[in-house]
Amino acid sequence: MIESALAFGFAALGLALAMNLWRLVRGPGASDRILALDTMVINVIGLIVLTGIASGSGAAFEAALLLAMVGFVGTVAYAKFLLRGDIIE
Repeated sequence: MIESALAFGFAALGLALAMNLWRLVRGPGASDRILALDTMVINVIGLIVLTGIASGSGAAFEAALLLAMVGFVGTVAYAKFLLRGDIIE
């Protein structure tokens, strides 16, 4: 049962990543592209967690936490650049 749930999860996250990539390429504005990148980071975190569940490795969960922190900082930096034009004040 868990194998079929993992397969469905991998397929759903793969489809979500493909649609986010489409929005990243075709986004009409910079804010759409920032949202697409942030959502892609969230989907990759989901893929890492699913890989950790499939392999039984605890290191994957730590990698997911690190990617979550880096993704958050990146999103904040992009948004600040979009609003003010510079990142460092």
